[in-house]
Amino acid sequence: MARPIRVAIVGAGPAGIYAADALLKSDSAADPGVSIDLFERMPAPFGLIRYGVAPDHPRIKGIVTALHQVLDKPAVRLFGNVDYPGDLALDDLHRFYDAVVFSTGAMADRALDIPGIGLEGSYGAADFVSWYDGHPDVPRDWPLTAAKVAVLGVGNVALDVARILAKTAEELLPTDIPPNVHAGLARNQAVEVHVFGRRGPAQAKFSPMELRELDHSPNIEVIVDPEDIDYDEGSIAERRAVKHVDLVAATLERWAIRDPGDRPHRLYLHFFESPTEVLGADGKVAGLRTERTELDGTGNVRGTGAFTDWDVQAVYRAVGYYSDELPKLPFDPVAGTVPNQAGRVLAADGSHQEATYVTGWIKRGPIGLIGHTKGDANETVACLLDDHASGRLPGAVEPEPEAIVAHLREQGVRFTTWEGWQLLDAHERALGAAEDRERIKVVEREDMLRASGA
Repeated sequence: MARPIRVAIVGAGPAGIYAADALLKSDSAADPGVSIDLFERMPAPFGLIRYGVAPDHPRIKGIVTALHQVLDKPAVRLFGNVDYPGDLALDDLHRFYDAVVFSTGAMADRALDIPGIGLEGSYGAADFVSWYDGHPDVPRDWPLTAAKVAVLGVGNVALDVARILAKTAEELLPTDIPPNVHAGLARNQAVEVHVFGRRGPAQAKFSPMELRELDHSPNIEVIVDPEDIDYDEGSIAERRAVKHVDLVAATLERWAIRDPGDRPHRLYLHFFESPTEVLGADGKVAGLRTERTELDGTGNVRGTGAFTDWDVQAVYRAVGYYSDELPKLPFDPVAGTVPNQAGRVLAADGSHQEATYVTGWIKRGPIGLIGHTKGDANETVACLLDDHASGRLPGAVEPEPEAIVAHLREQGVRFTTWEGWQLLDAHERALGAAEDRERIKVVEREDMLRASGA
């Protein structure tokens, strides 16, 4: 009787869990069966849901409920606090599994090459997100002394960063933010936040709901300059073709024509302003210079030669995420992805790297919403199963499920499990209940391991 297909998935965020779900729903799950192990370098699963989604977005965090159902299946095991390649190399994975899927996502900030970007007070949005989401591998404190702040970018991450900077600590207290984050935000001096986009309202990458939520805070006055509401033929065509583009533009139009209110913190959304330089004094951020742009008829923009200097003391760039290079896998440094064909990893000579696959942002780049990773996972898993059915997978040398457990223990790896996550989950909920909150996130890795029974 044929044994189940043994698959390792490196990365237990949504992309990896969706890949596991696709395997579980395949015909192969019935015959010959599938056996899936997810490896996650953090002690807890869920990736960017836990460490990339703003704490005041419980609606998005609700996706965890669906992910729970996948990890709860008997054919799936979780190994947390396991680092690739530090604890588990590619050769190890191929030794224990028939196929390996990498779903490691993207956690770093994409670079922005303008003068002054390295000044003190200039930050990557991803680093700030990791801080306020209680990531164990970042500093516990964050400097929040700037009264006026610039955020570069017009995507959902830029909105999250701007909103967290503009809200009060007390507004965020009902969320799962850890005590160190609440204490840091209580010292936040920002009263003005300026978000800059180089193109127009029709080119903004906001989600309509996330944009509207910006105006729900009793402490944030959202302001849009009427002169920034402009469309060319390309923009109008985009509005007609894509519903969410039209919804975003319509929201911005409403805000542009209303009279500003008196909420204490002001959040400005600027369009047609392309950042050209971060201005400095004594090695610190002292301002931002932008060039005014104009539409060229196609939805793209060109510079006008008119520059503005903005009085800000901190700059956050939210111009995209970037994936870390994975040892033993090819890497495209421009795209920040592993070269692949429908999820099959491509070696330097264009051939398929045997039994090795990618899905999620490491496959296609950090674009799209969480739900878009389902299509990625389905495509990748279809290729993996086709390779298995066609005899193109060499097969694991030691496929027994306990072989990997013995290997990790021999290496002295303190790994967590699905049962351990349930212990940590209960512990965080108990911490929250003591303060009439749903949960308080544990930050320290050692505390997470201890609560998980690692």
